[in-house]
Amino acid sequence: MSFFTLMLAALGLSMDAAAVSVANGLYYKHTRKSTVLLMAFYFGLFQAAMPLIGYFAGSLFRNAIMQIDHWIILIILVFLGSKMIFEALKNHSDISPTQKPSSLTQKDLLLQAVATSIDALAFGISLALIDVNIFVAVSAIGIITFLVCLVAYYVGQRFGIKFRKKAELFGGSILIIIGIHIFVQHMLG
Repeated sequence: MSFFTLMLAALGLSMDAAAVSVANGLYYKHTRKSTVLLMAFYFGLFQAAMPLIGYFAGSLFRNAIMQIDHWIILIILVFLGSKMIFEALKNHSDISPTQKPSSLTQKDLLLQAVATSIDALAFGISLALIDVNIFVAVSAIGIITFLVCLVAYYVGQRFGIKFRKKAELFGGSILIIIGIHIFVQHMLG
């Protein structure tokens, strides 16, 4: 996997967390900077940890599935990307002011971080099937997610929820394109 492709994949994987960060910025207007940093840290940490777990799990079966690895990568990435696009196109209703939570807690942050990183676990399995330095990959995913979430929180404060849909569409499209790219590369030799 080239460095450019890795950066695009990291950006694509960060879009779920970015969408939640935008929503947090919209809903929690007066959050302390330390809590915003903690949010971005948790998102980056879990987005990096899940592919690492998936990578080692996928490595256990790598030799058994080498003949069909490009199909598995294609299916996983197209599924994840399509899921993100479908979620973006679903009708999301805004939370009414009476349902609006009062503050962003550490428990909320951990739950959000885990929920937005589950897809990264499957991505990690696909990384086990290609030539990639997993530690460079997970570092890039974690750092990019951290930075994207910081920016996304403040975008949410400033511009609201309208960017959530675009972020999910963008992230899903990137994952599908990477899946197709890897598939074509493997099929052509």
